[in-house]
Amino acid sequence: MAKDVILTPEGLASLKAELEHMSTVRRREVAARIKEARDFGDISENAEYDDAKNEQAMLEARIAQLEERLRSATVVDASELDNDIVRVGSTVHVQDADGAKHVYHIVGSAEAKPAEHKLSNESPVGKALMGAKKGDVATVSTPKGERKLTIQKIEVA
Repeated sequence: MAKDVILTPEGLASLKAELEHMSTVRRREVAARIKEARDFGDISENAEYDDAKNEQAMLEARIAQLEERLRSATVVDASELDNDIVRVGSTVHVQDADGAKHVYHIVGSAEAKPAEHKLSNESPVGKALMGAKKGDVATVSTPKGERKLTIQKIEVA
C-alpha cells in the first residue's frame, strides 16, 4: 500500500512539471536514441541499443514513481495553517544552544532538500519541530549528542 505523500503547493507544481518533462521531452529523446541504435544493425550485439533500452526502463520507472506520488499526494493548504504551531508548510526560525540562528521550511519527504533548508517532517529535526510553538525548545538527537533548538518565530509560506 502506498504511503501518503505530503506536499506543499510548490512541491505539487514541481512534481507535475517533472512528470510533464519526463513523459514528453525525455520520452522523445530516448525513443530517438533507440531508433538510432536500431539503425546500427543487429540489436543482439548492439551496446548502444542495450544502453538506450536501459535508459528507457529507468525513465518509465521514474514516470511511474512520479505518477504514484501524485496519486497519493495530500496537498497542504497554506490558508488552513496558522503561525501558532509548526506543521508541514511552516517556515520556522530557530536558535541553537550556541546562539546560531537557522531558518527551516518544513515540507513532506518527497520535496525535502536539506541543502536549501527544506526539511522533511520525517527527518530528525523536522520531527522535533513538528507540533511545537513559539518559545518551545525542541530536542533533536544527533550522533554528537542532543541538540536543543529554541523556536523564535513561525511563519506560513
